[in-house]
Amino acid sequence: MNIRRSAAILAATAVAVLGTGAVPVTALADDSSPSASPSRAAPRGLYGSADPTYDGVWRQSLALLAQDTVGVKPAAEAVDWLVGQQCDSGAFAPYRADASAKCDDRTPVDTNSTAAAVQALAALGGHDGEIGQAVRWLKGAQNEDGGWGYQPGGASDANSTSAVIGAFVAAGDEPGDQKKGGYSPYEALRALSVPCAEDGGGAFAFQPDKKGKLTANADATAAAVLGALGQGFAPKPGAGDAGTAAECVGGDDFSPEDAARSGALYLAKALAKDGYLKSSLAGAEDQPDHGNTADAVVALAAAGQKDSTARPLAWLEKNSGPWAAGAGPAAYSQLILAAHATGTDPRDFGGTNLVEKLNATGPAPEETVRSTTTDADEKGQDDGPVFGVWWVVGTCLVAGIGVGFLLSGRTKKQQL
Repeated sequence: MNIRRSAAILAATAVAVLGTGAVPVTALADDSSPSASPSRAAPRGLYGSADPTYDGVWRQSLALLAQDTVGVKPAAEAVDWLVGQQCDSGAFAPYRADASAKCDDRTPVDTNSTAAAVQALAALGGHDGEIGQAVRWLKGAQNEDGGWGYQPGGASDANSTSAVIGAFVAAGDEPGDQKKGGYSPYEALRALSVPCAEDGGGAFAFQPDKKGKLTANADATAAAVLGALGQGFAPKPGAGDAGTAAECVGGDDFSPEDAARSGALYLAKALAKDGYLKSSLAGAEDQPDHGNTADAVVALAAAGQKDSTARPLAWLEKNSGPWAAGAGPAAYSQLILAAHATGTDPRDFGGTNLVEKLNATGPAPEETVRSTTTDADEKGQDDGPVFGVWWVVGTCLVAGIGVGFLLSGRTKKQQL
């Protein structure tokens, strides 16, 4: 994903610098909190009213992708806004206030925003030119170890590498064929898989520490499970089924699928105690991380462990309302993607119509069609009315109301 992400966000209650490798993957600003620039009007066509400086492209891409999964045709102005953010190089920055100005060396383009935009535009169709340019830029930003950092030249991290894998797949490219220094993205992810014999074995680290040690990170794990399976932010239920694992799989020759199975097993165990994941932010370790929990549900479903999603999904249905209302379009999108991955009806998510909530944060959609991916659809039930989100940002902004929902929270390096 993610977030899910990877991230950097500036919010009313806290400012945290998570490092240069921050990744957005499932994370975004808090719409209910005062933004970094409260007087700035939200750009026309953009979802959410919070300052878009750090996550505009990220949250817009997730919103459009989530709408597509539920059969909603976004407003043309929303799609045009995203397309207009692209630089001539093909890359995307988190946000460009003046999209008519040429990008230069000071434009903070990044892999996460670019990969998210590719996935969204590919899902919508009709944007082959923009997608081709973006993919060429991403290929040029690959590191010698086969992976990607948040910004070109930055050390590879699990979230960024996974987001780019998802972009390649969405564009119709085979990620395994894209090699640099003799290594593919899948090999870069395997190198970030914590050895089974170590604490947190089976999980993925965001990055190695300065001594090369790998520390389990649930946010990075949720993202890397999808990446190792060759899946993007919106996998179809069971599309990347790697089979279940009873124990961590290791060894020198373990495959990307083995790494994904081990990562999914780690997530399932981490969720078993409380039914949700906790924040790894300093001072907020006891608070639930709604965004990471939603991303973990998506990863588990994609890995074929739908049984392990029942409890966290039920927890999200019961407890995510206030968080999503505060966090805005990215949060609603994460929840819709979790519902999509598990075959749950996003229009009746614990009594909340997530599609309506998301649509209401931006321009009214052009069209809504019946979704065919939920359990309710399979039973021929009526969806009801419809209405109008691995990873954000380089330097991270943390919202008070959804503490733990980092613009991709993916810079979290502490173990749960």
